[in-house]
Amino acid sequence: MRGVHAIVVIPCYNEEKRFDRDAFRRFRLEGHRVELCFVDDGSRDGTRGVLESLAAEDPERFSLVALERNSGKGEAVRRGIVAAAERRPDCFGFWDADLATPLSELPAFMSILDSRPETDMVYGARVRLLGREISRRPARHYVGRIGATLISSSLGLAVYDTQCGAKLFRNTAAIRDVFAKPFLSRWIFDVEIIARYVKANGRDAAAKAIYELPLKIWRDMPGSKVMSIDFLHALRDLWKIHRTYHLDQ
Repeated sequence: MRGVHAIVVIPCYNEEKRFDRDAFRRFRLEGHRVELCFVDDGSRDGTRGVLESLAAEDPERFSLVALERNSGKGEAVRRGIVAAAERRPDCFGFWDADLATPLSELPAFMSILDSRPETDMVYGARVRLLGREISRRPARHYVGRIGATLISSSLGLAVYDTQCGAKLFRNTAAIRDVFAKPFLSRWIFDVEIIARYVKANGRDAAAKAIYELPLKIWRDMPGSKVMSIDFLHALRDLWKIHRTYHLDQ
């Protein structure tokens, strides 16, 4: 794989106590230029100070987008992606700050974009297969499978896991358009990314452009901000997305 310039957006909200700065410091990919763009989503603890310190320590590898008020993960990701796209990297994406998906998985995402020119989006998928370390609480797994079935039906695409927080996108005009405007949903903006692509390019094009990559490692990290009530919010937002983007056509 040739040298790739990738920018990975890391949305952060009140992450001071569980932010593993050493894990981010250690991550390097020989032969590639990988930058990490942290987005502080109006944190009320010391997160911003931690991120400012990291960005000042190595500005060639780390950058910071600071939002003055909490706008939700979707908007934090979108703002980070817009900032990243302006740097004209080969690809950009986003990754959860808790590193439930370790950064060691990123090269596999990059390899998919490199070897499959028809692919514009690589979505990490938490699939429990022999030889892989996918550790997820049973209750969240089963609720997730119900949600995934509803999402797949709504989109009209056989997607397995839209909600894994590890994704990489090719820097194309079609992808930049997806992130051009704020999302309707604070809860399942990952689904809305696909819905926007379907609306603009067609379902067949979306099926060719999306690649779901089974992860080798994913761990359910303590301190998750996802709560049971969020499933109801997600159902409401799925209906809004379906209706707004005319996915039944």
